[in-house]
Amino acid sequence: MANKLISEMGLPKSIANIFAARNINTAKDALSLTEFELMELLDVGMADVTSAVAHISAVVSPPYQTALFLMEQRLQNEQFAGHLPTRLKGLDDALCGGIPFGVLTELVGPAGIGKTQFCLKISLLASLPASYGGLEGHVVYIDVESKFSSRRIIEIGSTSFPEIFHRKGMAQEMAGRILVLRPTSLSEFTESLQQIKVLLLQQQVKLLVIDSMAALISGEYDQGAPRQHSLGWHISFLKSLAEFSRIPVVVTNQVRSQRRDEVCQYSFQAQKNAETQEGTDKYDSHVVAALGIHWAHSVTIRLVLEAKSGQRYIKVAKSPMSPPIAFPFIITSSGIALLEDDGIELRGQEINTIHCQGLDEIINFDGERMK
Repeated sequence: MANKLISEMGLPKSIANIFAARNINTAKDALSLTEFELMELLDVGMADVTSAVAHISAVVSPPYQTALFLMEQRLQNEQFAGHLPTRLKGLDDALCGGIPFGVLTELVGPAGIGKTQFCLKISLLASLPASYGGLEGHVVYIDVESKFSSRRIIEIGSTSFPEIFHRKGMAQEMAGRILVLRPTSLSEFTESLQQIKVLLLQQQVKLLVIDSMAALISGEYDQGAPRQHSLGWHISFLKSLAEFSRIPVVVTNQVRSQRRDEVCQYSFQAQKNAETQEGTDKYDSHVVAALGIHWAHSVTIRLVLEAKSGQRYIKVAKSPMSPPIAFPFIITSSGIALLEDDGIELRGQEINTIHCQGLDEIINFDGERMK
């Protein structure tokens, strides 16, 4: 709008001609000057300048929109702002319907907590017929750590949807809709992104899963590549891919140990950092999400899977539509199952803390094992 021509704004012809004669042709040219500078340059009175500036500003300024209008617009265009239901009622309610289309959703947690189980279940749900609440489409599953199991996904389907999977050939049909790619390095993944983009267009892909992004980056990082720098392009590409294709994009992330000498990312962490440095080895056992703060700001939804005293929880740690809330869960033959749908609202440090109590060990981002 800044480059909109003044001659097309409906100003009185006399004042529009003066602007043109002084080579002030666009809204940006006019609004970059003060009213006194315009009065002197145009050689007209202040009243004429004030009126012209007000008119130009009104034309180029975007109109306001009320919250009610935005809500009604979203309801009218639900196909562009939909969700993939996870079939976990409490979580779906918190996320206003499930995993949202068009944005990045992150699953972060220690090894063995259930991230891949979650990804397998939603991959199955995206491939289900629409009559059963699915998206009836293909899934692109980036299996970085070779954890994808076709046997497990059929087990989940047979247990969760026996009326579908017990039909002859249906298990093969559902499994055939999930396209698995296994890049072995970040550079190989980068080369496959264009192939992924073509698949999204040609194969009616309704879900993209990357399990896990941290594993791709870790190999590059071990070789000395700056992690944040190498991630920048990929973050932008994935976000644009999500927005362009209007599908849910789910990415898993690992955890790493927080070092004693690590610089605080936020001012409110300074006191906590000082306290933990006084003590002991307790700080060394604290874990945080890998990939850093740049990545954390890029995801729209962050779901943390953690364990406290042997009980697993799935936590909505970041979401524009939900307060921080945690749900206890177990892993069954039909996948992840919530123990209750009401959830536990979180406050303070509990929102960003990742617990690993009750797990035998986790794998550090740098490849070290921590007890």
